[in-house]
Amino acid sequence: MIGEAKNTLSAPETAVLFKNIHKHIFGPDNVPAAVISHYLRNEDKKLKKAAVEYARELIAAYGQPDHQIRITEEVLKQIVRFEPQIPFEKPGRFRFQFIDLFAGIGGFRMAMQNLKGECVFSSEWDKMAQQTYYANYGEIPFGDITKDETKQWIPDGFDVLCGGFPCQPFSIAGVSKKNSLGRKHGFEDERQGNLFFHVAEIIENKRPKAFFLENVKNLVSHDKGNTFKVIKETLLDLGYSFHSKVLNGKHFVPQHRERTFMVGFDTKVFKNKEKFQFPELPDPDRKIKDILETEIDPKYTLTDQLWKYLREYAQKHKEKGNGFGFGLVDMNGISRTMSARYYKDGSEILIPQEGMNPRRLTIRESARLLGYPDNFICDKVSMNQAYKQFGNSVVMPLIGAIGAEVVKTLKTAK
Repeated sequence: MIGEAKNTLSAPETAVLFKNIHKHIFGPDNVPAAVISHYLRNEDKKLKKAAVEYARELIAAYGQPDHQIRITEEVLKQIVRFEPQIPFEKPGRFRFQFIDLFAGIGGFRMAMQNLKGECVFSSEWDKMAQQTYYANYGEIPFGDITKDETKQWIPDGFDVLCGGFPCQPFSIAGVSKKNSLGRKHGFEDERQGNLFFHVAEIIENKRPKAFFLENVKNLVSHDKGNTFKVIKETLLDLGYSFHSKVLNGKHFVPQHRERTFMVGFDTKVFKNKEKFQFPELPDPDRKIKDILETEIDPKYTLTDQLWKYLREYAQKHKEKGNGFGFGLVDMNGISRTMSARYYKDGSEILIPQEGMNPRRLTIRESARLLGYPDNFICDKVSMNQAYKQFGNSVVMPLIGAIGAEVVKTLKTAK
């Protein structure tokens, strides 16, 4: 057992205490819960003392003196509602170690774990994404990566830094929206654009053998190429090689989804002689009909009012010569890119239904559209939040294909 003090709380008092704590364990400032979950999941003795101290602080913060309750393993498990069984365990024997920054719901993590990688640190700011991540991997990601109190938990000696740093400052949609609001974007964006430099700082301080980054397709052309130039030169100046390519997820899933991928290797280790190449991708033969469920809840079908609005909106823009409108998919083809706004009306990907209004993708179909297996847990958050999470996700099997080439190159390290 951990701790010595006796538990003087009644069972109902204890239940209320842990219920109150659990309401606040997800979020950007969640270091205590993240440390506790990592200790429990990994049985890392180095985290034991910190986990106990954080548990005491949490108990005191929610109305009980820390001496009134004994800090046992069971207490720690109640604080984070620990689930002994999760769908995606770490590999029993790992070939390399990686960290998962801007982790979202864990597309990078799943792909790299499938390659026998061990995730030794994860970070995700959004509390809803943290809940989905926790349900599938058993660890609560650390929150705000811009804070030193979060960065201090990044271990030394990992092999690959992975991350899809936020897209909004560099995406076509994001730039257009910020311009219309008179707001800054790119590296001038004060809240998000500078997150890349936190990635660069971690690379500089921890010196992983490699980095593996993802961003929107428009990254390479933003600000006449200056944004991409700064990113590339920053990483080169840190002593890393730089490989980049725009690849399309349609080779693995029935969705047009182009993204910029960046991979680099420590020149002190590889001497700029690594033989890394982005993978040759399979023929894009997936079809929307391949991912559809058979039993569909009526809630996914568009209401008459929404369907009327979308058709009128499309007609209005057609008359103006614009291409804006809904995307009624060809069942034997692929869809448009699923965005984080899909929850609003589903307009970019609508499934036709005979004798009925079209419908949105179901949540499970959305997961399949990004390449997640059917045992991926996606019902710990609301339907709208789940749509946002998949709209922001990477195409998991594409990450796996690129990751396999990264791992192959790691094996050549001297």
